[in-house]
Amino acid sequence: MTRFRLEVRVVPRPGLLDPEGKAIQSALHSLDYDSVRDVRVGKLLYLDLEANSSDEARERAEAMCERLLANPVTEDYQIDVQDDAQETVPA
Repeated sequence: MTRFRLEVRVVPRPGLLDPEGKAIQSALHSLDYDSVRDVRVGKLLYLDLEANSSDEARERAEAMCERLLANPVTEDYQIDVQDDAQETVPA
């Protein structure tokens, strides 16, 4: 098995209300950062997991997103498999 590092970005779907993003945008405008046109707030997760291949690692992360990490009705996610895969030795 190989250990993979995955980066998972979860963001609200375009067109859906993002109250936290709107609050931050409003605060930035009150601080004279008027050039900010939109703010979207999401989550960034780093996962270290063991799998036989990067494809298998991505499939597992997608299942995690569908079941727990993202709300598939209101959020989109993107998964990046990092290049620093390491071989693991069974105990």
